[in-house]
Amino acid sequence: MKHLLLILFFSLFILPFTAGNFVSCTPKDGMPQQKGDPQQPEEPPAQQSGPAAELTFSFTRQTGSASNQYAVWIEDEQGKYVKTLYATRWTASGGYSRRPTSIPLWVKQSNLASMTSAQVDAISGATPATGLLSYTWDGTDSKGASVPNGNYTLILEATLRWENLVYYRTPITLGSGDASASVSVEYTEGERDTTAERSMIREVGVKVLR
Repeated sequence: MKHLLLILFFSLFILPFTAGNFVSCTPKDGMPQQKGDPQQPEEPPAQQSGPAAELTFSFTRQTGSASNQYAVWIEDEQGKYVKTLYATRWTASGGYSRRPTSIPLWVKQSNLASMTSAQVDAISGATPATGLLSYTWDGTDSKGASVPNGNYTLILEATLRWENLVYYRTPITLGSGDASASVSVEYTEGERDTTAERSMIREVGVKVLR
């Protein structure tokens, strides 16, 4: 009779209490988790937005032909094309086929020949007047998708006159925060003396914005 009462007491009071407060350990973190209360998944980090880098330079429009052409674009750490920020319309709309020395590196890297007319219109514009110019990269690729933080290169290529070119290259680290970047310059000279045309692009500066 005593054993029967003990069993009845255990069934009525002890078992319900322990069953309602059962805990288990997950193999993921070893921490107790209440049964029936699934662990919430972690939210992915928010994607950064807004201006990523800014290029500024002084532009002096040249007289005569076979000059005043330039392009600005982004490449990744492996040297692969990411996005064009601007290209002069004459070259972008087909002038490169009539004058192969017109910003040839950009023509090749951007695969300009495969672009549609709408794509060309979106990245090109008329040659600007003399003045201080500025171009901003928003941290996206040519399809508008955000790129991950990391190392990139901002390139400014210009045709000073015929085959004489200038390249400004700036390594930037996206995600490093506000900082000024170091710009390197390289001139490629043909048979013509283009010392005077070097004034076409001066005072080049690049700032990383995030």
